[in-house]
Amino acid sequence: MFNALVVNKNDDGKTSAAVEQLGLDDLPNGDVTVAVEYSTVNYKDGLCIGPGGGLVRNYPHVPGIDFAGTVEASDDPRYKAGDKVVLTGWRVGEAHWGGYSQKARVKADWLVPLPAGLDTRQAMAVGTAGFTAMLAVMALEDHGIKEGPVLVTGAAGGVGSVATAILANLGHKVAGVTGRPETAEYLEALGASQIVSREEINETVKRPLEGETWGGCVDAVGSAMLARVLGQMQYGASVAAVGLAGGAGLPATVIPFLLRGVNLLGIDSVMQPYDNRLRAWERIAKDLPMDKLEAMVRPATLSDLPALGADILNGQVQGRIVVDVNA
Repeated sequence: MFNALVVNKNDDGKTSAAVEQLGLDDLPNGDVTVAVEYSTVNYKDGLCIGPGGGLVRNYPHVPGIDFAGTVEASDDPRYKAGDKVVLTGWRVGEAHWGGYSQKARVKADWLVPLPAGLDTRQAMAVGTAGFTAMLAVMALEDHGIKEGPVLVTGAAGGVGSVATAILANLGHKVAGVTGRPETAEYLEALGASQIVSREEINETVKRPLEGETWGGCVDAVGSAMLARVLGQMQYGASVAAVGLAGGAGLPATVIPFLLRGVNLLGIDSVMQPYDNRLRAWERIAKDLPMDKLEAMVRPATLSDLPALGADILNGQVQGRIVVDVNA
């Protein structure tokens, strides 16, 4: 038997989450069984845990959209017992049981070997948010980052925190956007050389094109803020958009794209090809300073998760929450 956070739908249609004991026979089908060591808390996890049910269609359900651990059994020759692995994406924790469990069973194609230089805790301090941040940085690099500050919106969140640390470690000047002035010291410790208030972005004169300010941007907010940032980019600069925290709408015009050659790069971390996932994790092990990573981490246990799910939906989570599923 092992412990897992299980979400059930009640008779009134609402959901509730509690730690329960399960057996291996309860796990869904898959090629590889993993002894999970760590997972994280992301916005999607908050939706899955919350009373509305969010992204989940079938109950009972085990949330947790990522995990790192040790292979316990495998029907696939690529993995053997004792291998360290990491998983992000593929709707694990949404359509398939996820990482808030001491055991997980998944398809071998969804896994990536843990790269040298990372342990399982560090991998989940990075987690889906950090993996997404690296994909965004790689996309900006592929299109060429211009001179001048690189803007990171939602900088105090999971994606923004890691993107700030990576970009600063690579030698870029980073301007972190935050709606909470108290996070300025935190962002500066990650390497941000400039703190920009959310109001400063949103209250600029609202024109389709403004001054050419930013040499690149990782946008973790979307909607109105993304629309405003597009008009502030340097000629030919790129915006890697990774989040929908501000909503799925984009109240923008085509002018930044036509007259300034701005590139809008959509980043989807869910169904990345294996080679790209492996490349991203290897870059994380190489380019993310682990001392700064530790400054982002807040520990948690399975029993903490119901309350933390509500906190992340209310925008009250800073940095990365690492869940020790065996604590």
